[in-house]
Amino acid sequence: MHTQTTAPPPPHTSTPPRRGGRPATPPGVAARVVDAVKTYGSGPTAVHALAGVSLDVPAGRFLAVMGPSGSGKSTLMHCLAGLDTLTSGHVLIGDADLGALREKQLTRLRRDRIGFVFQAFNLIPTLTARENIELPARLAGHRPDEAWFRQVVDTVGLANRLGHRPSELSGGQQQRVAVARALATRPELIFADEPTGNLDSRTGTEILSFLREAVEALGQTIVMVTHDPVAATFAHDAVILADGRIVDHVPAPTVDSVLDRLKALGD
Repeated sequence: MHTQTTAPPPPHTSTPPRRGGRPATPPGVAARVVDAVKTYGSGPTAVHALAGVSLDVPAGRFLAVMGPSGSGKSTLMHCLAGLDTLTSGHVLIGDADLGALREKQLTRLRRDRIGFVFQAFNLIPTLTARENIELPARLAGHRPDEAWFRQVVDTVGLANRLGHRPSELSGGQQQRVAVARALATRPELIFADEPTGNLDSRTGTEILSFLREAVEALGQTIVMVTHDPVAATFAHDAVILADGRIVDHVPAPTVDSVLDRLKALGD
């Protein structure tokens, strides 16, 4: 289990600064959510997945997003990552307001500035580990940066597995490839959706260590949705959602501190 010795600044703020009437992103913040509302349906059957969320994601930090099922944590991540749109409010990646972008601009932003790690790995089975890792850069028409590629591969411990296809790799090795693929384009943000959900506890700990190492050694910013208090201990901070709102912030989370906050929701 990872322990944090110094607490970083809180990841959220109640008074986001605005520039010209629109939200602005302050220095040191990689992403910002301002007054986010997401409603599915209308009338008495409407579901309010997000009900006025404001959140800052500090650059170069690891943030865990937690909460009970139906709390809005996955919706928040999808809106932050530009995979879904808000009903009202703002999401900013750097100074780019996602709601103001055309679809082509949004696609380019997701491709060039965001990385994803999913529970199901989502590797291309006919490609080798190296080819899977290099795929985002090649799809963008870029030549992979070999020095950065080697640094990423060394960080996740894949140097001797680059010629293997996914079927020749263990689940943990496949998820390492997925982590390396997310890192390969040097994105401003990486979103990890239950990245250890399909892994045993030992392998899951390895993957979480790799994610933390990517933050510490490579300067990445990671937002991870998880239900697992142990996974949250690898983050610098955890925020807890309930009924579409952020109800708690846990700096330097431990298993006990997270369980105490989650139990308080049930009470």
